[in-house]
This record gives sequence, structure tokens and C-alpha cells, in this order.
Amino acid sequence: MNKTAEVVIIGGGVNGCAAAYYLAKKGVKDVVVLEATNSIGHGGSSRNGGGVRQSGRDVRELPYAMYGIKNMWPTLSEELGVDTEYTQKGNLRMGKTEEHLKKLRTLADSAKSVGLDVRMIDEKEVKEICPYLSDEVIGASWCPTDGHANPLTTTLGYYKRALEMGVRFYTDAPVKALQKVKGKVRKVILNDGTVFEGETVILVAGYESREIARTIGIDIPMTRLIDECLVTEMQPHMIDVMFGCATADFYGHQTHHGSFVFGSDSGWEVVDEMVDPSTNTADPSKLITNSMTLSASSRAIQSYIPALRDAKIVRSWCGWLDEAFDGVPFLSPVEEAPGLILACGFTGHGFGTAPAVGLMLAQMVVGEKTVVDISALNYNRFKPVR
Repeated sequence: MNKTAEVVIIGGGVNGCAAAYYLAKKGVKDVVVLEATNSIGHGGSSRNGGGVRQSGRDVRELPYAMYGIKNMWPTLSEELGVDTEYTQKGNLRMGKTEEHLKKLRTLADSAKSVGLDVRMIDEKEVKEICPYLSDEVIGASWCPTDGHANPLTTTLGYYKRALEMGVRFYTDAPVKALQKVKGKVRKVILNDGTVFEGETVILVAGYESREIARTIGIDIPMTRLIDECLVTEMQPHMIDVMFGCATADFYGHQTHHGSFVFGSDSGWEVVDEMVDPSTNTADPSKLITNSMTLSASSRAIQSYIPALRDAKIVRSWCGWLDEAFDGVPFLSPVEEAPGLILACGFTGHGFGTAPAVGLMLAQMVVGEKTVVDISALNYNRFKPVR
């Protein structure tokens, strides 16, 4: 086993696989990807609600979210040789009260200030776009260029193409620590003591990135938060758009084969120990589902989409997301740790921006200017100033 590479990527999720692919595409084929579990895309990368959206984002994320949707997602299936099921039919973020609409209007105005095509629409136009919604919906924000895709096929598409182009992937390779050599991050040490070495290390391992970075004295200000997903049985065709609500109770879409996929939270996740019923312990690696969130999100979905009231849930699951303290990711080299690039803290909405993020990580490695300015996402934004 060759344990040296030009670039070592820690994390085999969609952003890690995308970075590996774009590096290989730029000619950097001496790349190793280390995945802690026994399968690529094992975590949230392949198990999320599939949103490819710009609306509702922090303005610091919008430039690269917009870049990816304009320049990358439309041709991604052809490029990767898989059906990503990318559908660009818009995104409704619904409201039932004037307070809801006020919140949506604030988000829309903020997005419009950086050039996004998003506007408020009234109850009549909402029903024209989607007649299956509740009469309680009095308005929504509408972004016609938003959409959704299949996270599993997209993640595995990046993996497949990177593998074909010479990238080496190792599963069952949990990272224990980083190590500097002559002041530069170079060594990646696995739990079993195996050591990989690279000229550049990209740390894109979700919340686990925090513990790994701490081994060289870098503390990434983020925490972990539980998020829930559910899938319904196949339904008649009803909805092409991506949708959510002002209160962020849920978001989702109808897939190409008819089932609905929803992501959700109830607000109570932080107090739930998430006990694994097979062991009666709160093992965070064996989360099954969160009963509070599942019931709350089901009620919320029914209240907005009454046509789904009798739809059966065929499966549900939950997992940890890496929540940055200010809600946007860390995408930058680390000044105090030369050779290390961070890509974590995506706060549950990193799938839709993965093409742009993967491209920009590759650009950082080869010394190119990123396609858009992401200086606001630099790790040092939390550096003490007094």
C-alpha cells in the first residue's frame, strides 16, 4: 500500500469525493481519500433531503451556491456518467402567518441584494405553482432557479469518476490524529497506527473534523446537531418543486419515482440522548430515529400538504450534522497549520453546494484563485481581536 500522496483527503462524503474528482481533472491524480466507515458517502452526504437551493442561505454562501447552480449542476449527470436526478423547477418557502411572511421577506431581500432571483408571491400564485398545498398557506418566497437532486447517485458519481481517474480510496480508515513535520501538516495517523503522508491535507470529515484538528492545536468552533429524514411510499405525481416553510419545520421534494423525501427537526433534538434500542446506550454512531422529531415533522408536513395525510412512511433515519457556530462553513487553508485546508461546518446544507465546494478546494490546492470570493468563510473569522 502506497501511503504517500500529493493530497490526502480526510472524509469520503460528497465534498471529499468532489474535491478528489476536480483535483484529478486538474491533473493532480496522486490523491488519497480516507473514509472512516466501510462505505463511501456513508453519512449525510447520501442520506439527506437532496436540496440544491440558493434561497434561504446566508449571503456569505450565496456566491458559490449560485455559481454551482448556474455553471455545474445542469451538466453534472453527463459529466459524472450517472443520473443525479437534478431537477430545477424552483423552491417554495411557505408561510401561514404575517410573521412567517415577514421572515421570508427579510431572507428574500437579503438574497436579492447579491443578485439572486427570488421574490415573494401571494396565496393565488402559490396554488398555481402547487395546488396540493393547504389553504392555510398565505404566501411564500419563490426562487425559480432552485431545485433538488439525488444525493446518493451524486456522491457515488463523484466517487466513480475520481476512482476511474486514479484517485485512491480507503474505507475503514478512521483518522486519529494529524502531525506536523518541520512546522507543516504532513502526516495523517489512523486509529490502527497506519500513517499516510501528503503535501496537502484536506479535512472534510463533518463534525469529526473538530476532534481531528484538535490534535494539532486547531479548534474549529462548531458543534453537532441531530437531523431527521423520512421517506414516504410512492405517491401520484404532485410536486416538482423543492419546498420548505418559514419556521424550518421541514423541507423536501417528490422524487422521480414518486416517493417524498423530507428533512426536518423539532427543536427538541438537543435534549434527546438518542438511545440505541439494541444496546440501551446513547452511542452517537448508532442513531436510529428520533421519535419527537418524527412525530412533529409528520404533523407539520400534513398541515402544509394535506394530500399526504394518509401516506405511509416507509423508513426514517437521523444523524449528526456539523453545525458551525455562525451557521456557515469553514472553507480555507489554516494559517497556523500550513498544508491543512478545512472544509467543514456545513450546518446541514452542504450537499447542494458540493460541486462548487469541490472545485474550490481543488483550486486552493493548486494555487488558483477560487471561482468566487469566499474570504468570509475563512477559518480565522473567529480569531480573537482583543
